[in-house]
Amino acid sequence: MDLQNLTIKKARKLLADKEISAKELVACYLKNIEEKNKNINAYLEVFDDALNEAEKLDKAGIGEQPLRGIPLAVKDNILIKGKICSAGSKMLQNYKASYDATAIKKLKEAGAVLLGRTNMDEFAMGASTENSAYGVTKNPIDLTRVSGGSSGGSAAAVAMDGCLGALGSDTGGSIRQPASFCGVVGLNPTYGAVSRSGLIAMASSFDQIGPMAKTVEDAEIIFNAVKGSDPMDSTSSSTPDFDERKSGGKLKIGLLKYDKNGVDEEINESMEKSAKIFQDLGYEISEIELPNIKYSVPCYYILVPAEVSSNLARFDGVKYGLFKEGKNLTEDYMKTREAGFGPETR
Repeated sequence: MDLQNLTIKKARKLLADKEISAKELVACYLKNIEEKNKNINAYLEVFDDALNEAEKLDKAGIGEQPLRGIPLAVKDNILIKGKICSAGSKMLQNYKASYDATAIKKLKEAGAVLLGRTNMDEFAMGASTENSAYGVTKNPIDLTRVSGGSSGGSAAAVAMDGCLGALGSDTGGSIRQPASFCGVVGLNPTYGAVSRSGLIAMASSFDQIGPMAKTVEDAEIIFNAVKGSDPMDSTSSSTPDFDERKSGGKLKIGLLKYDKNGVDEEINESMEKSAKIFQDLGYEISEIELPNIKYSVPCYYILVPAEVSSNLARFDGVKYGLFKEGKNLTEDYMKTREAGFGPETR
């Protein structure tokens, strides 16, 4: 099977036409993972029940679910019931999730087959997966380079044809940057569009779960499956039906006016080319300015570390996670956190 040119949309048609079974489709991806992952390290774990789950779907027959039989990967900070979820850290290396994240629940309801959990920078702190406790994820396009981060494993899994799509999380570029590095599509949804329930938090007011895929259309299919309000996340909200909006006439697209100095000429040309494509399709391109954008990084580095410090305070080895015994409670905390956290997290 030509996995390189396969998309979710094409796979759904093959499944619906019974040209291939869900089990056969999943088996193709598992074989590809077995051949490629040892050199790339996109997956930390491949689930041994993936084939059985696909077989169950085959026996039940192909239904109307948008992701029925589609093999997907999941970043290692999104809880899957009964599976280890380590957030790329030794601190949680043996932690098994006791429930499904809302996004995972929705993927399962949509019929997706979850292949495994993907590598990431420890607790999502990093931009290269070099901060993972389990080794760096290499870029499938060029093994001498990194895949980006912190969702580098998910981006690489899609790029190496190790799945048809994946979930990542984004706090300050952690979906968008590795997607760019690996030549795939990554969407960081509007905050609250996807429930954060079951996502191991880095910075709660920034974190967002989003899709990664080969095409914009595939990313939209995954996003539509996981989006929506959730009583388990008070910051989540309902989102509009984008299919209705797409049929409601041409949209105006804002093109950020930016200083092109210091940006690769290839990227500048790509931006201009993309704008031209949309113009030719009849969309209005409007140049916009964000004068306060220069303050965004300083603001980020004030707010995010404060939230990280608060969120990581819970990892002390008392209730769950790694535990190292000291002479007293304070030393217990110190030894546990020193052994469990990597340099960037510490």
